[in-house]
Amino acid sequence: MNENSSIARKGRIRLFGRVYKTNEVIVGILFILPTLAFLIFTFIIPVVDVIRLSFTNFNMSTGVMKNIGTDNYKYLLNSEDFWHSMWNTVKYSFLKLTLDTGLALFLAVQLDKNVRLKRFLRSTFFAPVVVPMVASSLIWIWFYDPTVGPFNQILQFFGLPASKWLYHESTALISILLFSLWKGVGYNIILFLSGMQNISDSYVEAARLDGASEWQLFWKIKFPLLRPITSFVIMMGIINSFKVFAEINVMTPDGGPLGSTKLIVSYIYELAFSNGRMGRASACALLLFVVIFVLTQIQSLVNAKKSIDVE
Repeated sequence: MNENSSIARKGRIRLFGRVYKTNEVIVGILFILPTLAFLIFTFIIPVVDVIRLSFTNFNMSTGVMKNIGTDNYKYLLNSEDFWHSMWNTVKYSFLKLTLDTGLALFLAVQLDKNVRLKRFLRSTFFAPVVVPMVASSLIWIWFYDPTVGPFNQILQFFGLPASKWLYHESTALISILLFSLWKGVGYNIILFLSGMQNISDSYVEAARLDGASEWQLFWKIKFPLLRPITSFVIMMGIINSFKVFAEINVMTPDGGPLGSTKLIVSYIYELAFSNGRMGRASACALLLFVVIFVLTQIQSLVNAKKSIDVE
């Protein structure tokens, strides 16, 4: 007690086992207050409100709100629409994550070599990333047009049958996937390229002196050193693919033909703003959060285990 009084008289404060000057603490609090206020009003309060709403039957059209316990969660877990949209999301996410990561890594390896027009190709692959989502979606709707779209004209030029693309349940989700690959692969290419360019030349030269082939050089040297980048790409891929919405809503509104492109975020949007069932939509959003959290944690644990095995 005497020690604390002595510290206070000297204009200092003890926090977390360390002693700081009082004016430094005040300045630190003033700097952190705007960020803290932004975090509270844009994240903490909305999350708490969503959790609260998930246990009610709040309907936007009637304004009625009553606590109903876990009924919303029971409804969703027994709903065919929920499981249908979740299954579509899982299929889309798996294909998107696999193809996007593999294609980005392959192209990054090729662009890391001494090829002609390397800078131009890098810019070309990255250009779709900066194009607004809605604008690029509208352009691809024209590409996919069954009668005048360029894609069908290319197929017919090679003597292949035309496709209905977005307008048939068997091809609608694949069409969205192709668009998403074109739109986002450039970002992952840049990430992998930055990782490969940070690999020390001494590792590569030593492997080549030992007679390593290009494949061995990549698989034994470059790929293990790219593990942090790969982990980040996979984690962000999981999050982004499970929360995809804009391109789905623009290119195939109302879930597409026979609900073939109704993903989980589209289902949440339908519950909240088409049906006005904010309680059920909040519960569905929390279930989606749990799924994403579990998948990212599994990915983190697998990556940590691989890192330990390498060491």
